[in-house]
Amino acid sequence: MSTETVVPAKVATGSTAMKLLIYGRTGWIGGLLGKLCEEQGIPYVYGSGRLEDRAALKADIVAAKPTHVLNAAGVTGRPNVDWCESHRAETIRANVIGTLNLVDVCKLHNLHVTNFATGCIFEYDAAHPLGSGVGFTEEERANFAGSYYSFTKGMVEELLRVYDNVLTLRVRMPITSDLRNPRNFITKITMYEKVVNIPNSMTVLDELLPYAVEMARRGLTGIYNFTNPKPISHNEILELYRDYIDPSFKWTNFTLEEQAKVIVAARSNNELDMTKMKKEFPEMLDIRDSLIKYVFEPNRRVPKEAATTKLAAVQASDSVVVTSSDAASNGHVGTVS
Repeated sequence: MSTETVVPAKVATGSTAMKLLIYGRTGWIGGLLGKLCEEQGIPYVYGSGRLEDRAALKADIVAAKPTHVLNAAGVTGRPNVDWCESHRAETIRANVIGTLNLVDVCKLHNLHVTNFATGCIFEYDAAHPLGSGVGFTEEERANFAGSYYSFTKGMVEELLRVYDNVLTLRVRMPITSDLRNPRNFITKITMYEKVVNIPNSMTVLDELLPYAVEMARRGLTGIYNFTNPKPISHNEILELYRDYIDPSFKWTNFTLEEQAKVIVAARSNNELDMTKMKKEFPEMLDIRDSLIKYVFEPNRRVPKEAATTKLAAVQASDSVVVTSSDAASNGHVGTVS
């Protein structure tokens, strides 16, 4: 089973020399960024200062002399975003004060910052109905504050709009080829007793993280929806897991109302518009194709011939118990830590 992020060869890197200063070393995405730099031969160092400490951030910049800064630090909560509901001061300190500190210090040093943010600040509404294909654009403001985590993320995104040195990337329900990582969205939902089921925009990090580095190299700023095009549902992902990894895998759906009884904070469900990102990277794969290429094929346990036969048998059985034909998603999964 693959445990490394696959770096797509198609990502063209420019001639601009880079040295990256990365924050979030102990986090999932921060760790992947370091591995990506090693694979691409990009010099990098991890920042040692805490984001709340301006003096420490300045010292990091002076010592590292970076060309670009990548911020993948913050809190999402353990084991999930419900933690933030009872740790609000800590959440503000990291996700709002810390992020603003870093961006502001970088602005004073004329440095470009790529901030790994979240797209879990929206929910389907009358203007963006479920299944309509109408996604939230980069110009639209957050309409979801059902969790304190999302509330702080929406707040800091709005504040960062005034800075011209920031690239904000809206990540959602991140996925990698490492199916043993507990932060992986696929790993999470395969371990749940029950899952809800609604299409959502999601991020395949194996494909998209190299784009983030290239976007920094190009000096892009502003907000970008950082997911693969088109939404995908929980059931569609679990069907792929069954067909590629474990033919005996079964799962049970439950409704949004049933889910609300076992969580503290509401979860975000939405589709993001990918027009802006596709203009930069027209080769970017739709979510299903990306999952197959970067996640399921590298981890395939079921031979292709056997998969076809087994799939027909499984489809004829009650492999999925659905308690509602209009079940809802478990929604937000934290993006960075």
